[in-house]
Amino acid sequence: MAFELPPLPYPKNALEPHTSAQTLDFHHGKHHQAYVTNLNNLVKGSPMESQSLEELIRASYKDESKVGVFNNAAQVWNHTFFWNCMKPNGGGAPTGNVAQAIDRDLGGLAKFKDDFKAAAVGQCSAAAGPGSSPIAASSRSPGPPMR
Repeated sequence: MAFELPPLPYPKNALEPHTSAQTLDFHHGKHHQAYVTNLNNLVKGSPMESQSLEELIRASYKDESKVGVFNNAAQVWNHTFFWNCMKPNGGGAPTGNVAQAIDRDLGGLAKFKDDFKAAAVGQCSAAAGPGSSPIAASSRSPGPPMR
């Protein structure tokens, strides 16, 4: 089965002024598409070609001979999830159980935002220790299908 770039769940200009149509055209239409194209090229003609995206991620995770398959499959999944996490006129502060967990476990929304930005900018792996943020980045994150 050939993987395809899923369409955005909203028009390209729907997230303006926060995210421009030009940004979505590049990030979705070129960057995300590159992961889809690379994945199809990597699995073409192999038994992996018939697996679902989630099956590919699970099968290639921690298999050094399939790092390229894992990275591209995981990025296809991550980007698809990302597009579906946003919506026109969305956003705002979390409420309910999520807000309570952020306050309790992450020191409040302002600290969470600061820690999240620092992890994103730093792009480093770090184990959370006493007094440190549990937010960490990794170039080879297993992503939700592995959790």
